[in-house]
Amino acid sequence: MKIKRLVIPHELMDLNRYVNAERSNRFQAAKIKKENTYRCAVAIKAAMNEGLKIYDEELPLDFRFQWYVPNKRKDKDNIAFAKKFILDGMLQSGLIENDGWKQVGNFKDEFYVDKENPRVVIELVTRTE
Repeated sequence: MKIKRLVIPHELMDLNRYVNAERSNRFQAAKIKKENTYRCAVAIKAAMNEGLKIYDEELPLDFRFQWYVPNKRKDKDNIAFAKKFILDGMLQSGLIENDGWKQVGNFKDEFYVDKENPRVVIELVTRTE
């Protein structure tokens, strides 16, 4: 098992805000998804430029998400919804070819409060040495 790590700076959109946007204007929701996915893709591309690479023999990957939020106001399930943006960002950046069962294994979520530095730390756990 090998662990590769990357960081998405800042908070991502939570499920409640996304659903509210979708109900008010479907184009607004599409814009939010595009913006959040792009933010993730940029951070992932930066990690790739620093050497992050995934090889086919390491698939499927298990994901450990560490969600650092500024406070405890949002429910954890609403926060973790942002996995969608992260996985789509991995596709957009070219880190993984697809986000199906062959590439994506299991998820584990951990939640912390960091008022000064909200972010998402993702550990990609390979199943090979």
